[in-house]
Amino acid sequence: MEPKAPLKVAIGFATGRNTFQRVLRTYVQNWQEAGLFADSRVSLHLFVAYDLSYTQTKARDYTPLPPDLDECMKSSTIVKSGAKNEAIESLIRTGVLSSEEALPLFGQGYAAQRNAILYHSIRRRMDCLLFVDDDEYPVAVTPAGKAVAWEGQHVLATHLRHIAGADITHGYHCGYISPVPHMDFNQMLTEEDFRRFIGAISNDIVNWPAVKTVMDNGGVTYSEPSILRSERSREVREVDRCKFISGSNLCVNLTRPERVFPFYNPPGARGEDTLLSTCLSERRVLRVPCYAFHDGFGTYSRLLHGVLPRQLKFIKADTEDVVARFYAACVGWIRYKPLLLYISHPEDYTEAIRGIQDDLSATLPKLCAYFREPRFMNLSTELERYHREVEKHYREFGHARATWARLVEHAASVGEPD
Repeated sequence: MEPKAPLKVAIGFATGRNTFQRVLRTYVQNWQEAGLFADSRVSLHLFVAYDLSYTQTKARDYTPLPPDLDECMKSSTIVKSGAKNEAIESLIRTGVLSSEEALPLFGQGYAAQRNAILYHSIRRRMDCLLFVDDDEYPVAVTPAGKAVAWEGQHVLATHLRHIAGADITHGYHCGYISPVPHMDFNQMLTEEDFRRFIGAISNDIVNWPAVKTVMDNGGVTYSEPSILRSERSREVREVDRCKFISGSNLCVNLTRPERVFPFYNPPGARGEDTLLSTCLSERRVLRVPCYAFHDGFGTYSRLLHGVLPRQLKFIKADTEDVVARFYAACVGWIRYKPLLLYISHPEDYTEAIRGIQDDLSATLPKLCAYFREPRFMNLSTELERYHREVEKHYREFGHARATWARLVEHAASVGEPD
């Protein structure tokens, strides 16, 4: 009897920061510590899609990989960002895709990077794909009296224990997940004003109770000890036609590629993970017990060198950088909110948009005054713009899924590339 072939595991980095190779080194050492390189039942394959425009980086920040890291992997694939990557250009040349069809799937942004990695992984006959972000580290943090306690996390090993019984597994996040800083409310902006604003831009994950808890913790989300001690996964329930997932610490089962959906976001928006959540009604999605620490403000890269702070910084809305990050997140949220509502609440979409418009009209002048940032008024304009184009974006989302299904069928019909 022939030995069973090892599980082909893709590791996908959609990256745009010059810290990428340091983050990769940390994960490689984590996989070594977990015994995955020595496990003959598993072979690890790296897929990297980088975007030079995100933080004005250079190609040398990503490639070539340091030899000691490259040699650890069974294979390493560097994917050029955008529809100009070699494999996508070949699909267009041979008539499998048109340029117009390729753009929503492989154009610009995180959705395009993730789709490029997803497509290459399917094309290479991977069994599953774990998405890892370049600002997340395999550690968990919990309060410990006046200090904090750190615990290493076997992120990949945890997903591999559960992915065979699911279409998608996703883990937990701690650290600086939320861009909402701690705020001291006053007459200029009351807590009720801000609660109303968060309600206008929120979804099931970005909601007032969750935001309030994080704000009270100074912007920090701590890991739950009960989850850290657990070995069990839990099935994600559907809420408003969505099974909410995250875009990283996310594993996709590729053994049946026809069950895999692509990522999508409206042009210039984010929310590719939230919008993918709207496709998963007939898919089994599991939440698995592992954490990744999200370094949302880029201030804890020393964790990559083993420096464990005793306390985490209290993030207050008192610097330009913090306010700018919060504003950018609000723009990203409001740009995909119309499409999310159009999909999840089609029966009362118009009324819901009208309510958001009213809430923004009442609260944006107060946010501008509180943060001393007039750009917050732009959120109303952004909502109107994406509301006007919501039917176009909905059609584009549907066309992207149909094109993807045809693309996956084509990949299954051709031999594995060298």
